[in-house]
Amino acid sequence: MMIALSGTPGTGKSSVADMLLQNGITVIRATETVDPYRLGADPDRDTDIIDDEQWAKEFRPIDGVVEGHLSHLLRADRIIILRCRPDILKERLERRGYSEDKVRENVEAELLDVILAEAVDIHGPEKIYEIDTTKDDMTSVTRKVLEVITGTATPASGTVDWLIACGDML
Repeated sequence: MMIALSGTPGTGKSSVADMLLQNGITVIRATETVDPYRLGADPDRDTDIIDDEQWAKEFRPIDGVVEGHLSHLLRADRIIILRCRPDILKERLERRGYSEDKVRENVEAELLDVILAEAVDIHGPEKIYEIDTTKDDMTSVTRKVLEVITGTATPASGTVDWLIACGDML
């Protein structure tokens, strides 16, 4: 069974993936698989341009977790979307040294549910598991992710609405 672990940068994907590896779960980092699909770079956005449609089409399914902010584009059996309150996400991304524009772009994407909406569009709500990482430590978040992996969690999408709490950030 292939599980996608996705979310806006800064929501905790890499940290959770590290803990999953410690628990014996197979984890593939999406960033390690996209090189053949790089089309170039966008220096204004400080990001690589990836042919994500071709990458998703040609990705060979694995028995395990694919971690990365594009993983929800894959034909996965379950899709976990990590979420973080935009004001907290902003702090996390600033601590990483992201440019002001890159912080703004990612905070707006989180605020507007961009990754969640894409995932629901592609897979339908019955495969989506939305987990808020704002207040929980990574051990607690990893426990919730393990519940999804083992099939004991119930699909949940649309449970987080940042517009109510943080709409003034737009």
